[in-house]
Amino acid sequence: MAGSPESKLQLVQRHIRAFPDFPKKGILFRDICPLLKDPAALTAVIDLFEEQVRKNYQQVDLIVGLDARGFLFGPLLAQRLGIGFVLVRKKGKLPGTTVSVAYELEYGKAEAEIQEDAVSPGQKVLLIDDLLATGGTLFAACELMKKRKAEVLGCMVVIELKELNGVEKIKPHSLFSLLQY
Repeated sequence: MAGSPESKLQLVQRHIRAFPDFPKKGILFRDICPLLKDPAALTAVIDLFEEQVRKNYQQVDLIVGLDARGFLFGPLLAQRLGIGFVLVRKKGKLPGTTVSVAYELEYGKAEAEIQEDAVSPGQKVLLIDDLLATGGTLFAACELMKKRKAEVLGCMVVIELKELNGVEKIKPHSLFSLLQY
């Protein structure tokens, strides 16, 4: 897609909707559905992620996408880069032998898992999701990679909710976010 990074980012931003009081009062929900519906806006997201990876990470073995919206962006980016894509799922959703990590959510506990043979020791990975809020899920994915002895090069999201300070939870890993609110 032609255009400057700034124009691509503006296109992406125009395709994010805000819904006040969803899913409960006091929450301003950032909706990516219009972004997915528009081919040019979705291409802009993948272009911007690809530019970031090619500029900053010369050696990447895998893109690791978080359940479920990381599955929307991760395979497209992995395909562009000519590398593999790995799923991090909620507990009980993957067949075969898995490795899991329990983590805290704002409202309770959860578990994330990968297939045992999905990531090999020493592989260099980038994690991707749609949004970083409090950082619990992305932190769990980083812990899964650590369990598999993979090297986390960084984390990438479309949207970062700055006031929730999730970036602190994933340290020492770096975060690249297209949009910050």
